[in-house]
Amino acid sequence: MLRKADRRAPVHPLRRLSGEQWAAMEPTWRDAKVGIIDAALARATARPSGNWYVVGASRDVRAGTPVGTTVAGVELVLWRSPSGELHAGPGACPHLGADMATAVQSGCELICRWHGLALGPSGRAGWRTLPTFDDGALTWVRLDSVGGEEPTDAPILPARPPVDESLVAVASVVGTCEPADVIANRLDPWHGAWFHPHSFADLRVERAPSRDASEDEDHFDLRVAFRVSKNWGVPVRARFTCPEPRTIVMHITEGEGAGSVVETHATPLAPHPDGRPRTAVLEATMAHSERPGFARARRVQGLVRPAMEWAARRLWTDDIEYAERTYAVRAARRRG
Repeated sequence: MLRKADRRAPVHPLRRLSGEQWAAMEPTWRDAKVGIIDAALARATARPSGNWYVVGASRDVRAGTPVGTTVAGVELVLWRSPSGELHAGPGACPHLGADMATAVQSGCELICRWHGLALGPSGRAGWRTLPTFDDGALTWVRLDSVGGEEPTDAPILPARPPVDESLVAVASVVGTCEPADVIANRLDPWHGAWFHPHSFADLRVERAPSRDASEDEDHFDLRVAFRVSKNWGVPVRARFTCPEPRTIVMHITEGEGAGSVVETHATPLAPHPDGRPRTAVLEATMAHSERPGFARARRVQGLVRPAMEWAARRLWTDDIEYAERTYAVRAARRRG
């Protein structure tokens, strides 16, 4: 006798879509219960992070070119040694506050352009480097003074395919919201086909966690077709999980690209001058396939990656509005 899970309709590589008009789709608001989303978000944000924050794409920090950024209000400079090792330190020179992202790199050291002060991985009084991690797709920095948790030696990463055997694309957008608003967006899979009809069709949430779900039960399972044209799509089954408070991952569990992941990371930035929060969404897609043609696609990933990143930014053009609106409604309630 077949188990219930085995009776599900098989997922084929490509199929014709139902052609259902947007306004005629089955409403999902009854299933998208606020209590389920809020409970899932509370469980996610309660998980440890080890004080690690995603900074950007690994390829954006190149040897010889310092990069400046701000994470959770902390100004940083990142650079690589000639051997490729990643480093990070305060963004201001300890002498008079010059921007170290404008420094000139010599070997492993950054030389301040104002007065020639050399700062390297060993740091000095008043300027100490920070723990970093490069997972092959993303760069991370550990900010113990901000996170306030028990630090860990490395970020808490999800299960993912080997980066060196995947097509990797990283897209980013910035919104006026908090990291939790970004995670909450992804913990509402029911909005997908309604809010993104240009990208998704025939979306069905097959399983959502209960409000008191255990760790093993804490995931969303859904079936969805990624549109390749108006009438055709690639159906997959996917699972959403939150390995840490600022990350949510979509795992492709069945269908084309099974084993691939889309990691959505939310990193707080410096706030607006009026105090409203700013958050960067950094979405890393790690596409993987056992098909023979995939190896050829990886060899031309410089051509494929821009299309993958365009698709991710297109979705987040919509979803950052969702996250910003979620924050605005909550902020209005606080004021009220």
